[in-house]
Amino acid sequence: MVYIRAKTVKGEKYLYLVKSVWDSKKNTSRQETIKYLGKAAQITKDDIPPDYREDKKIIAYLSSIDTVSIAEKDELLAKLKGQLYNYLIKGDFDSTKQLYDTYSATSGKPSFFEKILTPVMYQIGEDWANDKLGIADEHVASNIANTLVKMASSKYTDVRPKRKIVICVPEGEEHNLGANILETHLTSIGHRVYNLTPTEPHDSIVSFIGTTKPDSVIISITLEDNIKPGQRLVKKILDRYDVPVYVGGQALKNDKVKFDNAQIIRENSLKNIAKIICSKK
Repeated sequence: MVYIRAKTVKGEKYLYLVKSVWDSKKNTSRQETIKYLGKAAQITKDDIPPDYREDKKIIAYLSSIDTVSIAEKDELLAKLKGQLYNYLIKGDFDSTKQLYDTYSATSGKPSFFEKILTPVMYQIGEDWANDKLGIADEHVASNIANTLVKMASSKYTDVRPKRKIVICVPEGEEHNLGANILETHLTSIGHRVYNLTPTEPHDSIVSFIGTTKPDSVIISITLEDNIKPGQRLVKKILDRYDVPVYVGGQALKNDKVKFDNAQIIRENSLKNIAKIICSKK
């Protein structure tokens, strides 16, 4: 296993490419330096020996630092997305989890969800719609992705809530990965989230909102066929309750789609989505 180790001297961070080597005599692992890379502020992809540039940990680290150019970052992210795509459709949860752990350790969980997992799941969805993947492949990928997201969200169950937020989908919408990712982020920053996905009857959602009295409601729509049911759900909610309603998701790429009295969120950043949702009292 190879990775980058940092050492700080007089406030300056220096990087080393190291690997773990098993010491059979001491029955433990030890670090062995492969190469001194130099100052962290000056490192580029070319500083990494060619034999190690494709390693997941190295790619994840390089994609997170400022000295790597935008073009290089795009290339590195494309490699990570390609790896994740293959892991998901093959049902390889262990490799998926390892990639998630490696990337999020350097770049953060929101970055993994926004820059890697979400684009890959959209690609898998498009490939299924275009008959490039079977329905079984799509289901396997979705199940692994949702398991990963739920695992990440389980760490925040004891956080004291700031706001109460309901996340739901229209009747017929079976895709809930985006909702689960948003739930994880909102929970991690201190909100109580009631995730009613993948699908519930509209009357049940409206009744639940009346019982819990949330500060806001978010409706996630992935498929364009579910836009009209989403519009009906918005109307049902607002006919009964004075609560801010937000609508977002892959189906709302089209700027012509309208929702009366609900705010459409076309923002991709989890941080910015949270700011929008929490801006109203």
